[in-house]
Amino acid sequence: MATSPGFTMCGLCWPLMRQDLMYDALAGLSVGDALGAQFFMVGRSVEALAAGRPPAGPWEWTDDTEMACNLVAELRDHGEIDQDRLAATFADRSDTYRGYGAGAVVILHKIRDGVPWRAAAGAAFGGQGSCGNGAAMRIAPLGAYFADDPDKAVTQAKLSAEVTHQHPEGIVGGVAIAVAAAEAARARSTSIAPRDLLDSVLDRVDGGQTKRLITRARTLLRNSAEEAAYELGNGSRVTAQDTVPFTLWVAANFLTDYPAAITTCVRAGGDVDTTSAIVGGIVAAHTGEVPEEWLAAREPLPAWSLTSPDTSTGPKP
Repeated sequence: MATSPGFTMCGLCWPLMRQDLMYDALAGLSVGDALGAQFFMVGRSVEALAAGRPPAGPWEWTDDTEMACNLVAELRDHGEIDQDRLAATFADRSDTYRGYGAGAVVILHKIRDGVPWRAAAGAAFGGQGSCGNGAAMRIAPLGAYFADDPDKAVTQAKLSAEVTHQHPEGIVGGVAIAVAAAEAARARSTSIAPRDLLDSVLDRVDGGQTKRLITRARTLLRNSAEEAAYELGNGSRVTAQDTVPFTLWVAANFLTDYPAAITTCVRAGGDVDTTSAIVGGIVAAHTGEVPEEWLAAREPLPAWSLTSPDTSTGPKP
């Protein structure tokens, strides 16, 4: 297993730990994304994955990982989100073949062409803005980075989400996953009960359908994954409402078992690369562990996103 160095949760240590926690979350997110994407292909066996036999690599990652890498680089270099800079980075580094949704492509192309990001994102879906799951899919490393300051995790998650998602549900989705990743990372040296993880999220997100379904997820913690996916959605509609509640259910139930968490997402179907990316980021933020063979099978991350030896002692994802 790939594991970050041990550490003690003390206030003086947090500035040194932030990058390690962030890169652990990125490793979990990118492996979940790349492995989940394999199951859009014919001939992949969920039962083989459950038995410890994932598909042969290399596993190519998607837009989920590319956008997360951009976010990580922003935090690595600047320590906080500047929306103008992040919007430009998202636009300049977007590779369409990575599987960006049609709405995201339009927004990012407009930004690249000089349209202010707020106007580009605000014009989506007839002026409502996007309520898609894109703000949530990339955010776990940010939550892990601000694990020592949940209030800042919320404000920074909102800044990140608004660049591409102006609809309140899209923003809430990003905030919810950031809070979950922050709480998971902060509890690394101890533990956190599934219900407590969801309660922490509910305490910090605004009302709406996403919050209502997260509340519903609290009542389903003892139910099967099939029942949870039926009640909460599996991301097949590619909205925050249809994605975030189920991923939080999975993360809460499998917070100490990365392979089981990813396998649960794959078995549920739907937007598998994104649900696996979200869950993988949260779980790895807590455990600091991703199977070594899974990391080796995942396509390498872009060099520009990797941690510098001068700024972090943790492993490169």
